[in-house]
Amino acid sequence: MDASATVAAGKAKKGAAGRKAGGPRKKSVSRSVKAGLQFPIGRIGRFLKKGRYAQRVGSGAPVYLAAVLEYLPAELLELTGNAAKDNKKSRIVPRHLLLAVRNDQELGRLLAGVTIAHGGVIPNINPVLLPKKAAEKSPKEPKSPKKTAKSPGVGGHCLVMSE
Repeated sequence: MDASATVAAGKAKKGAAGRKAGGPRKKSVSRSVKAGLQFPIGRIGRFLKKGRYAQRVGSGAPVYLAAVLEYLPAELLELTGNAAKDNKKSRIVPRHLLLAVRNDQELGRLLAGVTIAHGGVIPNINPVLLPKKAAEKSPKEPKSPKKTAKSPGVGGHCLVMSE
């Protein structure tokens, strides 16, 4: 064998992508699977490039954005499911979504200007409108018997002030 034949035998074919010549092709793994996400990293990267938000888009940017976009609905669904469970329901309705958003400080700030259709309102009664409690009246001091005395009047109960 000459030197050129041994060199050619040791190298893979052109375009084999690191495989030995004629070896089986590995199954491709998406970036979403590698990152452990459900949201499509490739599609988000394409949208970032096509949207011309910047001249260049780094390789980590779509991964980070996909992770953030996946976190928000996951958090919202968890809180909404808890609200449905608190109301003893097994199905999520817009009311549960509203209760979850408005009772969470961060989500409430994020969705402050958003109206949720068929969500209703948060139950709230102004404390001024509530009736006063009986416990607040009892601590008052009872009047001393010297100042007021009952006198047996004719036909009724009347109080006579004595000094």
